[in-house]
Amino acid sequence: MKRNYALTGALLLMFSWQVNAQDMAVKYASTITAGDLEKHLTILASDEMEGRDTGEKGQKMAAEYLAKFYEGLGLAGPVDGSYYQKFNLASVSFPEVNLTVGKKKLVNNQDFVFIGDGDMKKAAKADLVFLGLASPENLAKVDVKGKIVGLWAIGSRAQTVVKDVMDAGAAGIVIVTMEGQANFDRLANRYKSLSGKGRLGFEQETKQEPIFLVSSDQMSSLFATPVEILKEAAKNNPESIKIQKASFLVKKSKKLVPTENVMAYLEGTDKKEEVLVISSHYDHTGIDSEGRVNNGADDDGSGTVSVMEIAEAFAMAAKDGIKPRRSILFLNVTGEEKGLLGSEYYSDHPIFPLENTVNNINIDMVGRIDYEYQDAENKDYVYVIGSEMLSSQLKTINEYNNITHTNLILDYRYDAEDDPNRFYYRSDHYNFAKHNIPVIFFFNGVHDDYHQHTDTVDKIEFPLMTKRAQLIFHTAWDLANRMNRTPVDRTSTRAER
Repeated sequence: MKRNYALTGALLLMFSWQVNAQDMAVKYASTITAGDLEKHLTILASDEMEGRDTGEKGQKMAAEYLAKFYEGLGLAGPVDGSYYQKFNLASVSFPEVNLTVGKKKLVNNQDFVFIGDGDMKKAAKADLVFLGLASPENLAKVDVKGKIVGLWAIGSRAQTVVKDVMDAGAAGIVIVTMEGQANFDRLANRYKSLSGKGRLGFEQETKQEPIFLVSSDQMSSLFATPVEILKEAAKNNPESIKIQKASFLVKKSKKLVPTENVMAYLEGTDKKEEVLVISSHYDHTGIDSEGRVNNGADDDGSGTVSVMEIAEAFAMAAKDGIKPRRSILFLNVTGEEKGLLGSEYYSDHPIFPLENTVNNINIDMVGRIDYEYQDAENKDYVYVIGSEMLSSQLKTINEYNNITHTNLILDYRYDAEDDPNRFYYRSDHYNFAKHNIPVIFFFNGVHDDYHQHTDTVDKIEFPLMTKRAQLIFHTAWDLANRMNRTPVDRTSTRAER
């Protein structure tokens, strides 16, 4: 009987704690307000921040704003007392890239886009051969060693086919990855507008891999062969396409660019060795070629100020003596727009061991209404991505908190493995998921102002954004306080980026 009384008492105590914890969560979630979100976003997405381009003045200003905010909350700087995780990126540019086929000299960022690497003292000559598909059968038919190789890589993983062909001894590659001249022209114009800035990435040794991206029409012109014939030859008889003469030159310039992730830490209580990471990227794309500031209010000012407000809610609870059981790292990363660089650096150089990192909640664009919902009667939605990839419990936990507190439409359409947009691979949660850490990514979808100078604060739906941030807070509160961490009991079926 004593054991039964003891068990009943323990269950009542646990239930009582859960109810009280939920009541407390509601109290602190209510501190996340549209007014506070707008106040912070008006600053972070102002013209004075100059588009927060990685390594530039505006990004540094934004980093300082975030660090001072976290310091004011009383949260700890986890990098030897600092809120900054500093590191260097390399800015690589190619001041001279030439490609001539036959008598035709192609124009960079118009007829082709250079997507490879290399640094040459003088121009080189080589045959241009057509391989089409980079299959073993085609490689047996076409001698690619020392040649520039024409690849028809529509529908293929470009990185994989490029590696296969370069490993076979090719001197370089001319590649088609997309149908339609208009699609190529949009890409070429973007590269042209960014050409003065250089490509940011991690410093690495130069690879002599001259790779020229062209449109399908341009490939047809280079080989003087209609597109439909090239398509067929790519599958069956690439050797039937006449070899062309080509020359090329690539010159490279490189400089180091210092940047920093910004982070704040709230230590937990009895499970403090376990860490929940709540992330956003605070960088954007800077000033465009016409001198207009890309403010990035939605992308990802909205996610960044949401992290700030969630951090404030947890900090207020902690000051009232209600600290989370698990520790929480509030992580604002740099370099997302350049290829998820800040989150990659963190996952390769974690401040807290990855094996102790229980989840990553990532927030990237939660301030707007996208094409799918702009005419819907109920616009209270958010897209949820990755929540059931690695853990059987994370999706259920989020859904429970949504039903209990916010009643948003949780839309999973972009969580499909065959999502052509590949959103699962396009934000910072990916660099946690690849290390087998269960992730959940909150997103509002794209709109006409995506990556445009028109992504401004006046277009943000602050009441809806507040509900989204409150849902994320409730889910974070649950994950930080539950008895057991979410299990990693599923295997990722997603390919690498």
